[in-house]
Amino acid sequence: MGTAERDEESGAGTAGGQGGRRFGNIRIGNVRGGVVGIGDHNHIVNGAQEGVACDPAYEELLRAVQQLSADLERMVATPEIGALSDELTGAQDEIASTGRAGAGRLARLRVLLQDAGAGIGMLASGVAVGQAVGALLGG
Repeated sequence: MGTAERDEESGAGTAGGQGGRRFGNIRIGNVRGGVVGIGDHNHIVNGAQEGVACDPAYEELLRAVQQLSADLERMVATPEIGALSDELTGAQDEIASTGRAGAGRLARLRVLLQDAGAGIGMLASGVAVGQAVGALLGG
């Protein structure tokens, strides 16, 4: 029967006293946008598992939509801002699940960007969404 030995400096030890597996304290601070697996035989998948390939133009649109959505949270709520925010959420979901956004959604985004007024046009994120939508709709 072996004994457990402890390395006083590192806090780690060996099982069985014969140079077995090392163990010790595990400390994980904050993790954002990632995953952590501890132990043997882990299989970690981080992100969508559907395997939906996304065209670079839609990836650009998705990034712009996410940024504009964040910017809209800091604006004064109006019915036009609310409608645009809802459509942006729908666009994010559609791109994430299918890898693209339909022409109808893109057309609605274009109209809602115009309806939301000059305040949106002054935001870099609003300009980026408008340009990405224009490129995808062809004009």
